[in-house]
Amino acid sequence: MSMNMDYLALLPEIVLLTAAVLVLLGGSFLPRTRQVITRWLTLAALAASATAGLAALARAPETIFDGSYTIDASTTVVRMAAPLATLVVILIGRHEFTGSARESETYALLLLATLGTVIIGGTTDLLVLVAGYLLASIPLYALIGLSRSGPAAEATLKTYLIGALFGVLLMAGVTLLTGLAATSNYLNMSKSLGNAPVAALAGGAVALLIGLTFKAGAVPGHFWIPDASQASGVAVAAFLTTVPKIGALVALGRLVEIMPDTVDVPLLIAMLAVISMTVGNLAALAQNNVRRLLGWSTVSQVGYLLMPLAVITASDGAWLALLAYIGLYALTNLTLFAVVACFPHREELDDWAGMARTHPWLTGTLIVGALSLVGTPPTAVFIGKVAVFTVAWDGGMPWLVVVAAANTVLSLLYYLRLIRPAFRTPGFSPQHGSRGTPGVALTVSGTAVTLGFLVLAAGAVGAGIWLVFLA
Repeated sequence: MSMNMDYLALLPEIVLLTAAVLVLLGGSFLPRTRQVITRWLTLAALAASATAGLAALARAPETIFDGSYTIDASTTVVRMAAPLATLVVILIGRHEFTGSARESETYALLLLATLGTVIIGGTTDLLVLVAGYLLASIPLYALIGLSRSGPAAEATLKTYLIGALFGVLLMAGVTLLTGLAATSNYLNMSKSLGNAPVAALAGGAVALLIGLTFKAGAVPGHFWIPDASQASGVAVAAFLTTVPKIGALVALGRLVEIMPDTVDVPLLIAMLAVISMTVGNLAALAQNNVRRLLGWSTVSQVGYLLMPLAVITASDGAWLALLAYIGLYALTNLTLFAVVACFPHREELDDWAGMARTHPWLTGTLIVGALSLVGTPPTAVFIGKVAVFTVAWDGGMPWLVVVAAANTVLSLLYYLRLIRPAFRTPGFSPQHGSRGTPGVALTVSGTAVTLGFLVLAAGAVGAGIWLVFLA
C-alpha cells in the first residue's frame, strides 16, 4: 500500500483544528466584551468544514496516509453532519454561552470534540481510532462541568470515570487485535484475523466494540448520558446526545465489517440494539425531568441505529440506512433541545403547562420533534425507521424488527408525556410568566421553529426518494 500524503484531503479536519487553536488564543487576548468575535469565527469554521466535506463528494473514494484514513461516503456524512450539528448547538446555546466567563473556551472545546468525532468516523486504523476517541471524549468532561453546579460536578466525575473505564477497555481490544493481526490497519487486519485463535479474537472484538458504546451512548456505556443531559447546560446536553454518536456509529460499522465469521459479531450488535432500545424506553417512562427524559430517549434511539450494523455484512442497503438515520435523528434531536433551550428554567414536565396557549409555534415544533422520534409519518425519523427495519428484515433478522416495533409502540407513551403538559392549564408561577430576554428568545425560538419545518421537509423528501427507490 502506497503512502498517500494528501494533506488537502484533510481540509475539513484542518479547518476545525485551526479554528480551535485560533479561538482559544483569541479568547485569551480579547476583552470580555469582544468575545463575540470567537463565536462568529467558530460558526464560520464549522460551516467551512462542512462545506469542504461536501466538496469531497466530487472525489473518488480513497485511502490516505498509508490506509489510516478513508475518504468515502460515510466519512463525508460525518464531516457534514457533525460540524452542522455543532453549529446548531451554538445557535440554540446563545443565551447559555454569550457573556459567560468561559465563552471562548467553550467554543474551542466544542470544535475539538467535533474534530474527534470526525476522526473516529473517518479512520481505518485502530491507533488513530484511539487518538480520535480521546480527542472526542476529554472535551466533554469540561463541557459538562461548565455550569459549575453540584449536579454538574457529579455528572462530570461520572462521565470521566465511565469514559476512562471504557477507554481502557477499547485500548485493550485494540492491543489484542493488533497483536493478533500484526497490524492496526483495517484492510490488512481483515485478511489476518481469520486465522487468529477464536477465544482471543472474541475477547478483542468484544472489548473494542463495547469500548465504543461509551461514545455511541449504547448499553452498557450509557450510564453517563441521563445525568450529564440533566446537569449540564441545555446546549451542551444537545451536543453530547447528538454529535458523538455520529462518528461512533460509523466507526462501529467499519469495525463490524472487518471481523471474520469465526466470531458472531452481528449477533452481539443485535443484542446491544435490543438492550439499548428497551432499557432506554423503560427508563424514560419514569422520568419527570425533561432533559433526563431526552437523555434516556437518546439511549433508546441508539438501539435503532445499531440495527443496520447488525446486518451490515448481509444487506447491501445497511450503510445507506445507517447514514440516513444518523442525519435524520440528529436533526430531530436538536429540534427538541432547541425548544427546551427556549425555556431553560422549565426543567420538569409539569413546568410546560400552558405552553400551547402562550407559544403555539414552539408547541407545534415540540409535537413534530417528539412524533418524529417515535417514527410517525410524515416526519424525518419515520423514513429512517422504515429504512433500518427494512434492511434488518432483509438481512435475516426479522426477530430484531419485531422487538424494535414493540419498542417503538412503548416509546409513544413517554413522548406523549412530553407533549401532554403543554395543553394543561398552568397554575400561577412567576417563573412561567417570564419570557426571558426578547433578543435571545427570538433567536433561539426562530432556530427551533426552522428546525421543526426541516424535520417535516426531510420526512416528505425522504418519503419521495423512498418511493422512487421502490419503483
